[in-house]
Amino acid sequence: MPLVALRGVSKRFGNGTLAVRDVDLDLAAGEFVSLLGPSGCGKSTLLRMIAGLGAPSAGTIAWPGRDEKATGPGRDLGFVFQDPTLMPWANALANVMLPLTLQRLPRAEAEQRAAAMLALVGLKGFETSYPRELSGGMKMRVSIARALVMRPRILLMDEPFAALDEITRHRLNDDLLALWAQERFTAVFVTHSVFESVYLSQRIVVMAARPGRIIADLPVAAAYPRDDLFRTSGEYAHLCRIASGKLKEAIGP
Repeated sequence: MPLVALRGVSKRFGNGTLAVRDVDLDLAAGEFVSLLGPSGCGKSTLLRMIAGLGAPSAGTIAWPGRDEKATGPGRDLGFVFQDPTLMPWANALANVMLPLTLQRLPRAEAEQRAAAMLALVGLKGFETSYPRELSGGMKMRVSIARALVMRPRILLMDEPFAALDEITRHRLNDDLLALWAQERFTAVFVTHSVFESVYLSQRIVVMAARPGRIIADLPVAAAYPRDDLFRTSGEYAHLCRIASGKLKEAIGP
């Protein structure tokens, strides 16, 4: 039974643009899936519909096995945007505590869980630091900690590392895989990067534009854990060539 099941999902905006058309997609518990495609292919739109941040114009998004009385993904889901979207007036601990505060958890328990999550993303000792005092990579770590502090079953990530330098991006890719291995949430990761999608994922779902649709679902059978040796291996190069070929098909002539 999938964790999330999309059937015939389409999205047409008010201006008439058909952003997503007839998407069928199953997301299994504990898997790492990347949505790969060119700008404007509907990756972010699809991610937001899974998150409940927009309703499909047609089709269904189901969460099999959830309480039938529940509506939307609720606490099952964490979302990381491309921008860290931190509260500038709050320190790192308070930013991570926000979802727990909104759920009215006792302050002592919320502080303990937020501090533990900051430590898990490598920011122990930075609890009282404000966003203006943190690097881009550190702010993204705070954002990831905030998304995971509710212990979601699925983590949706919308190009979270796109604005970072390559060294920081590689480090955060490694840290994200370590978190995924430890916490075993389902990860859905939007990216433009063939190299990033192959490094992270068990599956790469390739999307084409006009309208947004799935054209390929590629397995990535390489073993975990993955490291710099994998990045320079023949297996990695081969998988990147396959994904790159499908991305070229998505872009078209």
